[in-house]
Amino acid sequence: MVDVLVPIGSLSAKEAALRASLRPKLALGLIVAFSGGVDSSFLLWIAEQERRRHGGKLLAVTAVSASLAQVEREDATRLAAELGVEHRWENSLELSNPDYAKNDLSRCYHCKTELFRLSHALAGSLGYAFIAYGYNASDRGDFRPGRQAALEQGIVAPLDEAELAKEDIRALMRLHQIPFSEKAASPCLSSRLMTGVAVTPQRLRDVEDCEAILRRAGLDAFRVRLHEHAGVQWLRLEVNPAEMSKALSVREELHQLARPRGYAWVTLDLGGYRMGGGTVRSS
Repeated sequence: MVDVLVPIGSLSAKEAALRASLRPKLALGLIVAFSGGVDSSFLLWIAEQERRRHGGKLLAVTAVSASLAQVEREDATRLAAELGVEHRWENSLELSNPDYAKNDLSRCYHCKTELFRLSHALAGSLGYAFIAYGYNASDRGDFRPGRQAALEQGIVAPLDEAELAKEDIRALMRLHQIPFSEKAASPCLSSRLMTGVAVTPQRLRDVEDCEAILRRAGLDAFRVRLHEHAGVQWLRLEVNPAEMSKALSVREELHQLARPRGYAWVTLDLGGYRMGGGTVRSS
């Protein structure tokens, strides 16, 4: 990862603005939609800092389904425990929604709609006035259907309101020695299925198991993409070019896992790892 130098004065001003915006929300009760990723981890950490200093109510909520990898569950559990934050796990039913399962470009909208439905139910029953999530200033230019769901349901985005971008968030996490400052982006497992490939629990499990092999082999940045065309399924590995030798070192293990599960090939993409590689249609 290339470090981006951020003026400390600018960071301090943005952090102060974030803290000031969180205080009135905490006073009335704040739920943080907490995935265990970098952005929501930072938001939860700073919200807990403000709660301890000024009082209020804070609850971390993590939605659980087959699309949440075990490694992300472990990260979320560990950080919430380290912070001493009250943490709720809520079963998410997005996979039972046909509009989600068909995996078109609106998939993230349906996922976030379910997450925020769960959060609103908790807010109503437990007395929390605000729900926040980790959307930030760097997300503004991206195609993010989940943002529409947040706007429709009145979900607040304190990081964005404070003009905090991804590089700001990582810089502040380093400054405050918050865990996960160097953690790679970690979208849900469904993002590994190519657009139009139906999401099923078994396919998500197959992707997660293959990625676990790459993780054990010591790779840092990678994705396993699942393709389907004319009834044929295959897996495509995206890894950093410098780590391709590590991926090849476990090729037999990957092959032995994939073939009995019905995958015709496990291929290595010579273009390497890239963000958004699951949105190119396999046909």
